Order: sequence, then structure tokens, then C-alpha cells
Amino acid sequence: MLYEFKISTSKESLYNIMPQIRDAIAQSGVEDGICVVFCPHTTAGITINENADPDVIPDVILGLQKAYPNRAEFLHAEGNSAAHLKSIATGTSETIIISGGKPILGAWQGVFFCEFDPPRGRKFFVKIVQS
Repeated sequence: MLYEFKISTSKESLYNIMPQIRDAIAQSGVEDGICVVFCPHTTAGITINENADPDVIPDVILGLQKAYPNRAEFLHAEGNSAAHLKSIATGTSETIIISGGKPILGAWQGVFFCEFDPPRGRKFFVKIVQS
């Protein structure tokens, strides 16, 4: 089962997409399987990280901005090379185990859509496979 979700992003940030993932799993009726979350964009990503302390999100963004700043030497005409590098660093997909009809994540974990080139209308896919 494949589900497509749309998301509007207003700023460079991590956007919690757990509600959409839980909805897809519930709609699928799959009790045991795999959930793959995929982002089809080259300046955005998908990551699993802490979902308890809201200060983690700005810290992650700050760290990525420091690690991958915009540089005058970049050749890419659109001027968003730093966003491409951040997407490479985070990756564009995550795989989550489904057991008992629920995603298996750590106590503090959530799944996030990572926007590095805002504002944008984006989409992501959730693929549920029964085992």
C-alpha cells in the first residue's frame, strides 16, 4: 500500500510527520511489516530523531547550517547547494518496523520531514509492506 502526503513548509525546519505515518499504518490494516517513508526532493529529507524536547529541532538546524553553510564558491545556479548537501546528510528515506499495527520507535523518537529550501509545497510517500 502506497500513501502520498502533501506538506507546506514555511521555514527551514524539521516537521513532525508521525500523525500521517500512524494514519497510513492504521488505514493499511497491516499488523506486522515494514513502513518506508520516502522524500522525492533533492533539497529536503526524512530523519528519525528526538520528538520530546522541542529545542532539539532548532539545534539540529543550527548544526546543519554550521556544517553546510552557503558558500560563494558554489556553482549551482539556483543558489541552494547547501540545501542539497543537508539533504545528502539526512538522507531521503527511513524504514520503520510495524508490530501489532504500530510503528516501533524508541521512547523519544519521531519521524520528521526535513525542509532545507523553504518555503515549498512538498510531498512524501509512505509505503506499507506486510510481512
